[in-house]
Amino acid sequence: MTTEQPRTTTEQPPTQVTTQHRFGGPEVLTVEERPRPVPAAGEVLVRVRAAGVGPEDRLARSGSAPVYGEPPFTLGRDVSGVVEEVGAEVVGFRPGDEVFGPVDGGGHALHVTAPAGRFALKPAPLDHVRAAAAPTATLTAWQALIDIARVGPGTRVLIHAAAGGVGHAAVQLAKAEGAYVIGTARADDHAFLRDLGADELVDDSTTDFTTVVHDIEVALDLVGGAHGPRTLGTLRPKGLLICAVPGDLGLAPEDVEARGMRFAVVQAKPSAERLTKIAALLTDHRIRLHVDATFPLAEVAEAHELGEAGSVRGGVVLVMPD
Repeated sequence: MTTEQPRTTTEQPPTQVTTQHRFGGPEVLTVEERPRPVPAAGEVLVRVRAAGVGPEDRLARSGSAPVYGEPPFTLGRDVSGVVEEVGAEVVGFRPGDEVFGPVDGGGHALHVTAPAGRFALKPAPLDHVRAAAAPTATLTAWQALIDIARVGPGTRVLIHAAAGGVGHAAVQLAKAEGAYVIGTARADDHAFLRDLGADELVDDSTTDFTTVVHDIEVALDLVGGAHGPRTLGTLRPKGLLICAVPGDLGLAPEDVEARGMRFAVVQAKPSAERLTKIAALLTDHRIRLHVDATFPLAEVAEAHELGEAGSVRGGVVLVMPD
């Protein structure tokens, strides 16, 4: 991934962006004025209305996962907003369309440019705040449970960190496919997850889940570290462990295979086709996205602080000024 800023011209009116000039804690984040970006061929310019703040943003900010290279750069992968301008060769979108999707950084700003293929039309019943919480969470869940695991009626699925952004989307997607879902989460989140359809819940802060969870066909690890190796003890023979924390697998894939089980890693990949299918699930409320808190763009540091506290239910979203 490059660190180049979006193409700009001096004639463009200014826009606001978050930026950082060094790695560090939330305090390194600032809001600055920059020229408005101009869409290149195949791109759209989106006036961002809301943008998600996820774990990947916090890791990039701190330098733990320097996916954007060296600062300065603008964070933000998940956005929802309105198309203001389309570049040459763009079909399927026009100014005024409400869209949502993942971008390669730069989303924590009033304007962002990105390839048109990153976006899908925002479901009409969904506001921009909840739409901004959707792309990475729902695409990760879809690619893990549908594309890789192919869960179906009666599949026994274990989801770690089930109340988080990806976790609560995964619970609902698995239930929409007819799976039997077991989730790990704090006791305070159990009522929330039961309302989303979870069949069994384990408070893994007080209970060793390996002693009460068994015969799992598909496990989705959203925690990493020791959770992966421990989860193997819950799988049935030929069971599948999917890790969504690639930098912290906690095990060697060949060790999983040596035990007669399967292993896969998932990272959300942009897909307008899948986002369009997900939009249908959002429209008919088979997936209901929960946003734990919203912050104005000027309080982006506070949004990061909340995420680092580790008790977020669902997503955290920045709301852009008018």
